[in-house]
Amino acid sequence: MSKEKKNISEDFEKEFSDADLDLDISGEESYGDYFADKKDADDGDDFQKEFKAVFEEEPVEKPKKKKFAIVNPDGATSGMYDWARCVIMSVAVVVFILTFVFRLVEVDGSSMNDTLANQDRVIVTNLFYTPSNNDIIVISSTENYNKPIIKRVIAKEGQTVRLDYENDKIFVDGIELTEPYIKGRTIVNDERNENNLAQFEDGSFVIPEGKLFVLGDNREVSLDSRSKTIGLVDVKNVIGKAQFVAFPFNHFGYLYD
Repeated sequence: MSKEKKNISEDFEKEFSDADLDLDISGEESYGDYFADKKDADDGDDFQKEFKAVFEEEPVEKPKKKKFAIVNPDGATSGMYDWARCVIMSVAVVVFILTFVFRLVEVDGSSMNDTLANQDRVIVTNLFYTPSNNDIIVISSTENYNKPIIKRVIAKEGQTVRLDYENDKIFVDGIELTEPYIKGRTIVNDERNENNLAQFEDGSFVIPEGKLFVLGDNREVSLDSRSKTIGLVDVKNVIGKAQFVAFPFNHFGYLYD
């Protein structure tokens, strides 16, 4: 036997000898099963080595997440934002109320005595408002008078008005007005006359479309529609209807019965 064949035989015997040592003492496991298990074990070792190489020794780099500025809900920035939002909302509500709901207007002069006194502060509403007879209204200006005034509506468009100065009476559509609120007599003079409005022989006249005839309650001193300075009031210049006297408190109250 050659030396090479002898070595192969010895290795083969040694392999089987090692296999005999690993066999179960029952002798039920075969040589084929042994080598199959050994191969599986070797494959398992190789898999574990590859797993460690990929996931432990050379971890995959994860994509970096984009960073965003996050406001702490309990922080100072959040508090300032909430405070600013409240202020803006409050201002918006106040502007809306003062523009569309009501205004506080100060009376200037004595033309509405005794219903309203000088420097009374009245609440004026104007939301969806349409002037009606007997309303006390605030007027921004007239054709020849550029200051705000406050007067009472006596007649509106389409109605006929007659002022009976001799008997101190006013007729609207032929009906005499009952005016418990007036102070003084309804008079006429060179400064207060409505001759430019007269259209009929009895001195009566018709209120044109979009106009109002207004008078002050203190008839002897009021500058109103009897005067060419004031004349008829354009409905578009009506700011709103006076509702309450808010100040001073001794005058506080609703203006209509």
